[in-house]
Amino acid sequence: MDILHISAECFPAAKVGGLADVVGALPKYLNRQGVHASVIMPKYATDWIQAHNFTTVFEGEANIGRETIGYAIQVLEGNEMGFPLFVVNIPDFFERPGIYVDPFTGSGYWDELERFLSFQVAVLDWILSKEDKPDLVHCHDHHTALIPFMMTECFKYDELKAVPTVLTIHNANYHGTYDFTKGQLLPDFNLQKAGLLEWNEKLNSLAAGLKCAWQITTVSETYMKELAENSNGLELLFQSEKQKSMGIINGIDIEVWNPETDSYLDHHYSIQTRTDGKAANKKELCARFELNPAYPTVSFIGRLVHQKGADLLPDVFKQFFAVGKEVNFIVLGSGDPALHERFHQMNEEYVGFFDATLDYNEELAHHIYAGSDFMVIPSRFEPCGLNQMYSMRYGTIPIVRNVGGLKDTVVDINEEGGYGFVFEEFSVEAAFEAVERALNLYENGKRMDRLRKRIMELNFSWNASAKQYISMYNEVLDKK
Repeated sequence: MDILHISAECFPAAKVGGLADVVGALPKYLNRQGVHASVIMPKYATDWIQAHNFTTVFEGEANIGRETIGYAIQVLEGNEMGFPLFVVNIPDFFERPGIYVDPFTGSGYWDELERFLSFQVAVLDWILSKEDKPDLVHCHDHHTALIPFMMTECFKYDELKAVPTVLTIHNANYHGTYDFTKGQLLPDFNLQKAGLLEWNEKLNSLAAGLKCAWQITTVSETYMKELAENSNGLELLFQSEKQKSMGIINGIDIEVWNPETDSYLDHHYSIQTRTDGKAANKKELCARFELNPAYPTVSFIGRLVHQKGADLLPDVFKQFFAVGKEVNFIVLGSGDPALHERFHQMNEEYVGFFDATLDYNEELAHHIYAGSDFMVIPSRFEPCGLNQMYSMRYGTIPIVRNVGGLKDTVVDINEEGGYGFVFEEFSVEAAFEAVERALNLYENGKRMDRLRKRIMELNFSWNASAKQYISMYNEVLDKK
């Protein structure tokens, strides 16, 4: 079985969010289970990509409307990824300082459709040229969701109609929506099928993918159910496509995320040495931010955006400071400028109890997972969430809202077999109460240590999830 993953991100080559982590890990675990899986993505100007060597395997021209754009398909030399990594080199579109957003303006690039359409057309042209075509094409999110439409409806790709497609939705809040007249930029197709591109009188990339893909998956079972009720306007479409939809929970790469071998850590530890290991990492983390390691340490890692619910945190944290609670709070992330300003003010106001690093910092993230006692994740919605799994791998207890993949992976400590802290309502009061329960547990050192052992024993590796994907692939190929 030969599977080609098509994605806008892949860790460590280019990462904005969890999409990159999934695409950087799932193919590796598929290969280990006997499936030949590879990835193709745009060639960005990231430090990682610029530091690696690529060999050109195909060159061509993508016709986007009346414009002709030259491109090259290149493959990463060596096998450090655990799977073949291909990139589409279109310098004018992708050699930019940001992946989706111009970091100088904070706005998305004005030519988003042209960028990702040229990428998708280049990928399909390359597949068309190959003697050995993939058995199945696996697309990820709206940046690649026009591919199922083009493979079935564009005259140029008639030869690919019989190749099954899977579309995985990592975040349905983003649709890739444009003026409907932009449809003329696609390769020629039967105009009677133009309705497959349309949703609410717009060209909607994600909607087109949902309609045309052979199989739809999301990254957790609960999120699949939630999309039929809240998907930023696509609720009816998710309901109508229910028969070809399923949720498969993400896993984590337990080789990258392993406190025994993590190259970012100075103090490695296992389940057996968790007590001393956590203490050493906490001491180092608190020294970095001039915090007191004797206090419980609660952290947040993530994008400071509406989805992640980080706007709750300033008020939650301040309530604890107002009552004189001895607790450390750490924030790592970037996003909303208004939140940046609030956290900057708190850095100055709560010295010795609070620190916010307003940036993306992979190394610091590993130190925070290893050195924290608790990880708070107050998301408004969460397709899967990986932070709670990373946290538990490092013995850091999750405090989460009961939505999406958080609901599927964290059980409240008050329930049978529970091992985390879960709250229902998206409110300062509910989040405060959950954090307060966690801090109360911290006072019971033996119970805290037992819970750390419990969560470190949980298995969230990609092995089980990869088996589910293989089963799904086989069912889709049987339809062929």
